[in-house]
Amino acid sequence: MTYKVVVIKEKLQAARDRQKSYADSGRKMTEYEVRENVFLKVSPWKGVMRFGKKGKLAPRYVGPFKILERIGPVAYQVRLPEELIGVHDTFHVSNLKKCLGNANFHVPLNEIKIDKTLCFVEEPVEIMDREVKSLKRSRIPLGKVRWNLKRGPEFTWEREDYMKSKYPHLFVDRAVEPTS
Repeated sequence: MTYKVVVIKEKLQAARDRQKSYADSGRKMTEYEVRENVFLKVSPWKGVMRFGKKGKLAPRYVGPFKILERIGPVAYQVRLPEELIGVHDTFHVSNLKKCLGNANFHVPLNEIKIDKTLCFVEEPVEIMDREVKSLKRSRIPLGKVRWNLKRGPEFTWEREDYMKSKYPHLFVDRAVEPTS
């Protein structure tokens, strides 16, 4: 029995070492110097369930911000502007991206609304079109939604029942249309 326990522990340790070597080979150590400029990663979140699944998160960066000091092996303190007064100023290296090129380049914060968790919500503006998706035994009402994005208009097809539950103000104007 003792021999089997030793063999199991050895096999578990070998598996841990193998997984760690795979993870370490894909990991790159990123280090920044004090007074270097970096971008901060913010995560967009549409707040809409698409057919029962959350939308994809695409990383975006704001900044550049100057590094004030190195806190530990993987943490840095960053000088934040007054717009981000509620955000803690210490970040992990995974949330930073080196600012290459022109240090005067600036991604403005007033174009996007960032909360304390560095996420911003893209709100729907209006329902552009409606359609009913017919499956074998069911019919799914869909709406073509226009989102408020600064990089250009974006349109997605969303389920109407999800949109009515999350954004009822989009459907109020449709019900008050005049009849002739």
